[in-house]
Amino acid sequence: MSTPGGGSQEINTYIRWAGAEVRKRYGIRLVHVKVTDISDVVSRILAEKIAEKHQGGSVDMLWINGENFKAMKEAGLLYGPFTSTLPNDALIDRDTLQVDSDFTVPVEGMEAPWGVGQLNFIYDKDRTPAPPTSAAALLAYAKAHPGRIAYPMPPQFHGSSFLKQVLLELADHRAPLYKPASEADVPRITAPLWQWLDALHPVAWRRAGAFPTGSSQMVQLLDDGEIDLAISFNPQDAPAKARQGLLPTGARALVFDIGALTNSHFLAIPYNSNAKAAAKVVTNFLLSPEAQARKADTDIWGDPTVLSLTKLTPAEQALFKTAPGLHKSIAEPHPSWMTAIEKEWKKRYGH
Repeated sequence: MSTPGGGSQEINTYIRWAGAEVRKRYGIRLVHVKVTDISDVVSRILAEKIAEKHQGGSVDMLWINGENFKAMKEAGLLYGPFTSTLPNDALIDRDTLQVDSDFTVPVEGMEAPWGVGQLNFIYDKDRTPAPPTSAAALLAYAKAHPGRIAYPMPPQFHGSSFLKQVLLELADHRAPLYKPASEADVPRITAPLWQWLDALHPVAWRRAGAFPTGSSQMVQLLDDGEIDLAISFNPQDAPAKARQGLLPTGARALVFDIGALTNSHFLAIPYNSNAKAAAKVVTNFLLSPEAQARKADTDIWGDPTVLSLTKLTPAEQALFKTAPGLHKSIAEPHPSWMTAIEKEWKKRYGH
């Protein structure tokens, strides 16, 4: 199983638990492969297809985002549709969650949702009692408190997501963001974002001469008192890390007034996987009430469940310590916009 970004401590611990469970219950050996960028794994699978290695591929299962899902789907690198064969697929909440499309691209059974992500900002209410709740307010805060605001460098996931969140607020018209990006639209639609960043960078952390490596480093910087906001894509991250002693007890989550950039994250099986049946068993286990409840526990990970609690038995519902706590949401743009934003960001600000 390939996961992006190397995984945080809580994610790695959870996957180790899942690996032990599927080995004990089904005799399946789950090997967790941590990668810096999941697109490198996609490139490897594409290279195998070009080399006509249509069986015995090097990757059996992976955790992907919408951008890579689109690339794999278009290149014919996915196995499926397979999700309808998973017994626990019937328990998924399709009424309120965005699980039938991934960054506007129809899923069509080619990947299985297993968690919910929402871009939020973690702050310490005792140190920052009135945090900014809009892009305009964030810029004003950064100017009033130089060096206290940061974001990861794109294409790191949290950095790119932060830029999309800001653009969704600043864009004069959002509708084009939900369609494939065109060369004519990109400069016009993204212009407010670059103007905003031009104003932010001189007053940002280290004057944007360096960027945090990701959410984990931002949490550490927040805990050390070096910055005032950390970026997370887990809506339960603030209380989870406070309980773990990684953040002060005053850690809280906030979202911008327009809503939190929201998506479901998915598991996929490459078309040339050497263990498709085992990958489906593991995926189905990760969708079980037991595994989803453990994942949602803020003492363990805190990643919201994709299951509808109303579809569970009373005993299964009792496994969940708390009901899914989600913020007001705003949908992800078409994945082509992430590509366009990252390309232009690198041209303007890349080191």
